Amino acid sequence: MSDRDVIFERLRAGLLRRRPGADLAPTDWSAPRSSGELTARFRQQATRLASAVVGPFAAVAAPAAIAEYLNHERLPRTAVCWPALADRDWAMAGLRVEARAATATDLVGITGAFCAIAETGTLMLLSGPETPATVSLLPETHIAVVPVAHIVATMEDGWTRLRAHSTMPRAVNFVSGPSRTADIEQTVTLGAHGPYRVLIVLTTD
Repeated sequence: MSDRDVIFERLRAGLLRRRPGADLAPTDWSAPRSSGELTARFRQQATRLASAVVGPFAAVAAPAAIAEYLNHERLPRTAVCWPALADRDWAMAGLRVEARAATATDLVGITGAFCAIAETGTLMLLSGPETPATVSLLPETHIAVVPVAHIVATMEDGWTRLRAHSTMPRAVNFVSGPSRTADIEQTVTLGAHGPYRVLIVLTTD
C-alpha cells in the first residue's frame, strides 16, 4: 500500500468514527418535562461546560449566594449588573453593584437570562437597554441569576419562547460555560474571548 493509500485509509476510518451522532448518547425527552427534571438536566449539562451552578434559592437569597462565591474564589465584591436587576438588595450582602453596561475594567458582571436550555446547559440572553450584552461579555467573571421557571428543555423551545415575546431583541447571545478556544496548538484555553468563569444561581422565583 502506498503512502497515499495509507493516508486515505486513515481519513476514511476517521470519517466513519465521526459520523454525526455516532458517539453521542441520545437525549431522552420522552419523560414528563417536570421542573425538577429540567433543573437536574440543566445543572448536569452546565457543569459539564465548566459553569458553577448553585441553588435553587429564593430570589432574595441570590445576593448572599453571590457574595459567598466571590469570597470563596477571592474575587472582588464590586460588580456591575443589568439595570433590570438594580432593585436587588446587593448592599445587604456586602456587595457594591452598579446597574449599567460593563466596561473593560469591570471584573464581575451579573445578569439574568431570558431562558436556560436543559439540553445543552446553555443560557439564552437578549440584549436591550435593561439587559446590556456587555455585562456578560466583558468581565472576567459572569454571574447569571436564573429562575428555574425559565429553564426549557431544548434549543427549539427557547426559540419558541422568544417568538412569543412581545419584541425581538437586537441581539441574542448564547452562553455555554466560560469562554474558551483551542486555536493555539489545540490546547483549550479559558477566557480567551470572554469570561474566565461562569456562576449560575438558580432561584425558585
